Amino acid sequence: MKPWRDDASSGSGWGRERPSLTRIGDEAAASALSAAQIREAAGPPSVGIVGAGAVGTARGAAIHRAGWPVKAVASRDAGRRDRFLSLVPGARAFIDPLAVVDEVELVILAVPDDAIAAVVEPLRLYGGQAMVHTSGLLGSEVLDSARAAGSQIGAFHPLASFTADVERSVAGLAGAPIAVEGDERLVGLLADLAEAIGGVPVRLQAGSKPAYHAAAVLASGGLIALLDAIARLGRTAGIDERGSLAIYGRLMEQTLANARAGGIAAALTGPIVRGDVGTLKAHLHALDGITPDVLELYLALARREVRIAEERGALTPEQVRQVTTALAKVV
Repeated sequence: MKPWRDDASSGSGWGRERPSLTRIGDEAAASALSAAQIREAAGPPSVGIVGAGAVGTARGAAIHRAGWPVKAVASRDAGRRDRFLSLVPGARAFIDPLAVVDEVELVILAVPDDAIAAVVEPLRLYGGQAMVHTSGLLGSEVLDSARAAGSQIGAFHPLASFTADVERSVAGLAGAPIAVEGDERLVGLLADLAEAIGGVPVRLQAGSKPAYHAAAVLASGGLIALLDAIARLGRTAGIDERGSLAIYGRLMEQTLANARAGGIAAALTGPIVRGDVGTLKAHLHALDGITPDVLELYLALARREVRIAEERGALTPEQVRQVTTALAKVV
């Protein structure tokens, strides 16, 4: 997955009142304009947010501060609506998402994944409008029912954490990868929006969202689970959680730096890549007596390491057999 930027992928105009090519200039001049120049001449579209929870509020605040006009928000929670309006002056608040569709050119759905289909079902876009959702799991096709002739749908997912602390959440968008996918004419505009709020647009292939999102879960929740296991073993050695984060966190940072510099496979070190079966058996025996649930995690990661080491050519066939046999003997 590489940062993506392609100005030629989006078209002109996103709302019912956006200027067309011929209104920007004469036909000859207009034909020479790039998609980016067309968007710049038209100005950013008016934006409406459906959902004023942590994600919707932070998204609305960030877009507003980037200079894009955030005109409307919809939420059933009066307190959330009031908070949104305090952060996005000039926006109008509604209970019904239908009202947002009538007010803006780009509708952003910031609701839980399971609620998207129900929220979209009664909505219908006008020609020239666009709608995106912020789910990391679902593709743009979940918005198909809202399509109208000349409208566009897509997905816009910042790979960042959002909490009730709006300022922290907005700051976390700086440099964050933002996955975009959807209709070809829309993704260029979404890339512009990603850059406007400080992110780095990354275009995903159609149908790849579940794999993309699973990787994100491993990078976030999976990392926390790994840190928890490390801290559990650290306590056995007399190291508290803070100490484990300092000691092993530094090693993790060095490993990440090595992977960035030379690639993931080249950064693999440790007893498995050396074929050190004696050390591996000692680890497994100790873990079995200390914490069996951490042992399960160790085994899963060790099997993955064997595959990486084998593909790298770091282990002989006999070493692969020995290491695999040692891992298989643990019940």
